Amino acid sequence: MTGPVAVLGGSGKTARAVRDALAARGVEAIPVGRAEWPDLADVLAQTERAFVSAPNMHEDERTFVLEAVEAARSAGLRRLVYHSVASPYAPEMPHHLAKARAEDVVRRGGIAWTILQPGAYLQNFPLDGAPIRIAYRGDAPFGLTHLGDLGAAAATVLLEDGHEGATYELASIRATPADVAAAAGADLEVLTPDDWTRTDGTSLEPRVRDWLLAMFAYYDRHGLPAGTLPMRALLGRAPTTLAEAVASQR
Repeated sequence: MTGPVAVLGGSGKTARAVRDALAARGVEAIPVGRAEWPDLADVLAQTERAFVSAPNMHEDERTFVLEAVEAARSAGLRRLVYHSVASPYAPEMPHHLAKARAEDVVRRGGIAWTILQPGAYLQNFPLDGAPIRIAYRGDAPFGLTHLGDLGAAAATVLLEDGHEGATYELASIRATPADVAAAAGADLEVLTPDDWTRTDGTSLEPRVRDWLLAMFAYYDRHGLPAGTLPMRALLGRAPTTLAEAVASQR
């Protein structure tokens, strides 16, 4: 019988997906958010395994992950799974580069580790027919990751042997934003960076807004391709299709 698994990331959408997948396999998840952070080593002492996901656009992800690794080592954890990103070493995107530095911390942390590198989340786009607004070209290529697939893959590497020391790039489908809009029956609105800054980005703190603008510029030039075969292998089934994802929102 597998004991509980600590899920660092509190109530974030990634953490929720992992907790749901663990529950589906009959495994208790211990959610760890900001309130538990001062006592992290004590919380982690209740388990032997942890999933680590930093808050989105964290200002210092390397330090966040370093604190998690040090607490995990102090608590005697046997396995740590870190949620990174596809193409972490992309110097033009500060938040990706932060994950590359955090990956280095995990690899040198003295705990058996697995690193997951998901593509952009499919659920970042509305799938219910609402207009899709982006600030980069609509035909940019992506490897998109369904949150349910990610949660199931994370549960597999947390609970099963053979994944120690592995780094998995994870996408469910290959698609462009235009493909997603067409499947959802939605209008695709492509904003200029200036228009996005004056509308969707106006309420964001300057650092986050600048990091997102850098990400949009990268997407406009390169997209964010990611492979689908590792996801299929970890799930033991075909990943969720675009049509299935859209149908689930109807």
